[in-house]
Amino acid sequence: MGGEDRPALTQAVLQIDCAAEVERIATGMVNIVGERLRRRGALVALSGGVDSSVCAALAAHAFGPKKVFGLTLPERESSPSSATRARQVAEQLGIPCQTEDITGTLEAIGCYRRRDEAMRRVFPEYGEGWKSKITIAGGTEGRINFFRLVVESPDGRVRKVRLPLREYLQIVAATNYKQRIRKTVEYFHADRLHYAVLGTPNRLEYDQGFFVKNGDGAADLKPIAHLYKTQVYALARYFGLPSAICDAAPSTDVYTMHQKQDEFYFALPYDKMDIALWAHEHAVPAHELAACLGTDEKHAHFIYRDIENKRATTRYLHARAALIDRLPEIDD
Repeated sequence: MGGEDRPALTQAVLQIDCAAEVERIATGMVNIVGERLRRRGALVALSGGVDSSVCAALAAHAFGPKKVFGLTLPERESSPSSATRARQVAEQLGIPCQTEDITGTLEAIGCYRRRDEAMRRVFPEYGEGWKSKITIAGGTEGRINFFRLVVESPDGRVRKVRLPLREYLQIVAATNYKQRIRKTVEYFHADRLHYAVLGTPNRLEYDQGFFVKNGDGAADLKPIAHLYKTQVYALARYFGLPSAICDAAPSTDVYTMHQKQDEFYFALPYDKMDIALWAHEHAVPAHELAACLGTDEKHAHFIYRDIENKRATTRYLHARAALIDRLPEIDD
């Protein structure tokens, strides 16, 4: 799309006709779930965030609330407010909802033990009463992305250090148990109900690989993967979802310290990342992106490069299992 053919780069490029989009998605969901997948309804895990809440609202609109099943899947490190918001959404939509605490399963499988073991190799004193999170840096400054471990001692002292690769991989691998166990529970209920599992990534998360393979990346249908986060918030307001959903900043809710998504992965707040991704997709020159974001052209180039690097390094997450020989009678 040439510069003369596209709109000026502002938040307006992300505006959508919410009513029309809801009907379009709902029609697609009914066709996919009922005709293609031959399922009787839809299941969605409610995290208390805007993405899962909008997916639940879309499903209730498409199938009727009685054919949507909600799950809340907290563990001992989840924010209590997440479960509260999830229940509010389920009650407002009128969908049945069940809570299953996965703490015991995570303890048995070694999630917390293996994560903390890696953390103690970096901070030997890390233990009971400490909090932690991982933050990202480097990519939007033109360097290779790297991660820091941030810890807070029981007396409130915060320390951070660049994570060695071995410890980073073990911490992330152990933390990914949370998403994979949740998905196991989701598919138990989906199987017993003969429902389809809805995945909840928005376009930013789907494009940039912000999901766990065979965890929150596993689903039968991902109804909002084409929508920018800004547009998901617009649908939340269109549906009249609780203000706690519509006004909450995106967070990961997997580490014991509060962690925003831009701290952990995107490096920019979602509204700026939406604009950057849209601009990248529409071949907007870096100097225009820079002007829109209030930064310089060099930094805008780094943002574009970071988008491309994340796509390349997370392509594996989208891939199906590889076969030695192609089986056209199945795959086609």
